[in-house]
Amino acid sequence: MAWSQDEERMLLQIERHLIDEDPRLAARLDSFNERVQRREDGRRRREAREQGPRPRRRMRRSTVIIMISWLVIATLIATLLVLVLRHDAAAFPL
Repeated sequence: MAWSQDEERMLLQIERHLIDEDPRLAARLDSFNERVQRREDGRRRREAREQGPRPRRRMRRSTVIIMISWLVIATLIATLLVLVLRHDAAAFPL
């Protein structure tokens, strides 16, 4: 619902009066409004991206680190098993 010209004029007068009376409060309110607007814009962009065709997601850094860690652990376990089995085979000749 659109506001009438009288209502808009009254709101502008209130805004000017607030800026004159308490400029710090007016600056805080402007800052708050900007943060809310940025958050809303970001949410709208995310929703628009989710509704469109699914883009290929990049793997997160933490996922890559975890995968590499598991690979290193598996390699170490395999190496230890090979060393132990070779040592046991050399100690017990058939």
